[in-house]
Amino acid sequence: MGASLSSVGANGSTIGPGLGDIPECCVACVFLYLTPPEICNLARLNRSFRGAASSDSVWESKLPRNYQDLLALVPPERHGNLSKKDIFALLSRPLPFDHGHKVGGALQEVWLDRVTGRVCMSISARAMAITGIEDRRYWNWIPTEESRFHTVAYLQQIWWFEVDGEVTFPFPADIYTLSFRLHLGRFSKRLGRRVCNYEHTHGWDIKPVKFELSTSDGQQASSECCLDESVIDDTYGNHKRGYWIDYKVGEFIVSGSEPTTHVRFSMKQIDCTHSKGGLCVDSVFIIPSDLRERKRKCI
Repeated sequence: MGASLSSVGANGSTIGPGLGDIPECCVACVFLYLTPPEICNLARLNRSFRGAASSDSVWESKLPRNYQDLLALVPPERHGNLSKKDIFALLSRPLPFDHGHKVGGALQEVWLDRVTGRVCMSISARAMAITGIEDRRYWNWIPTEESRFHTVAYLQQIWWFEVDGEVTFPFPADIYTLSFRLHLGRFSKRLGRRVCNYEHTHGWDIKPVKFELSTSDGQQASSECCLDESVIDDTYGNHKRGYWIDYKVGEFIVSGSEPTTHVRFSMKQIDCTHSKGGLCVDSVFIIPSDLRERKRKCI
């Protein structure tokens, strides 16, 4: 008949093949279809799984095709002798870059999502052109631990509200969503508790804010939203004050045919018939669209 894989144990019982008998190359083939967290969990099982979980072929499949462009943001001595697994770990941490901006340190961050290996980006408000930002009667910079850039722009009052930004980056092929992270009201800590002050918050329920984006290959998207309204929100209840909210501007598609993609984005409310104020502007996020939706559902 066929050859038996079983063997006889010390007490005479028959012992069948176990997970430790699976060839490492076979385990590595299976790992190609798993996520990085799943691979790391399975690496604890035995030596064969641990060896497959360190394979360069496995981890190269989890990296974006242009991961070398991301490595260019890191000093060569930090990644020169790293395995593909260690490169993935390095790139899954936020990598700061500034494209020539020097005030306040790096103003953008890019990283790989730890589950999918896809590229995500955040751009600080300091990297944007904000109308009136240098006039302390209108705007102030507030230090905070609630921002990944440790500071946000706070608007006290203004009539012409406009925020513009742009970024050029070698995004890998994907569908991306761009959103602004905003907060109505000024927040602080008092006796260890988070409190919000809405003294300056006004004008956002009169006319909607218009969000726009455009790309170097001619794509355009826009949306409008009243930042302060009484309509019940599915996520934040019956008002939007006191929460950080990601306002979706739109989506753009990167085909991968161009070495870089240039994206322009803006947020404005320039109806000068009324003033508005009491708004914190933190950053812009550029994240793969389906990844953003999954995170929203988790929230």
